[in-house]
Amino acid sequence: MRAKITYAVTAAVLVVYFVLVGSRGVLLIGTGEPVAVALGAAVLVLPVIGLWFLWKNTQFVRRSNQLAAELDAEGGLPADELKRTPSGRIDRDSADEVFARRKAETEEAPDDWRSWFRLAIAYHDARDTPRARKAMQRAIALHEGKPGQPV
Repeated sequence: MRAKITYAVTAAVLVVYFVLVGSRGVLLIGTGEPVAVALGAAVLVLPVIGLWFLWKNTQFVRRSNQLAAELDAEGGLPADELKRTPSGRIDRDSADEVFARRKAETEEAPDDWRSWFRLAIAYHDARDTPRARKAMQRAIALHEGKPGQPV
């Protein structure tokens, strides 16, 4: 719940920032001076890109959470079997061991979104965020019936 609140607050702050930046772009365009108009148009591009990125990220998080809820209802969420350091961090060797099992599971069932979801968690635990995101995107695509999506 704390993560959802943090995400919502961060998203709200970003939206306010995008509105402020966008309003400055409109003010610059409103001056009518060629340089200011060009700068204002350039400034308006930034909030558009930011809003697009925020929207895509929110969709990703929402879909990932839906898959997690569905997998939890099936009893298929992986148990936390990772060893931890005294500070609470995941032990690297333990994460690598679990990752190897999840990778083998995914290789055996490459069209099963559940195995890709569990692989994404294993990548995350192994601190490989880019691959974790790609694996989760693959799980989402398979769940939505789009098996041809690249990894």
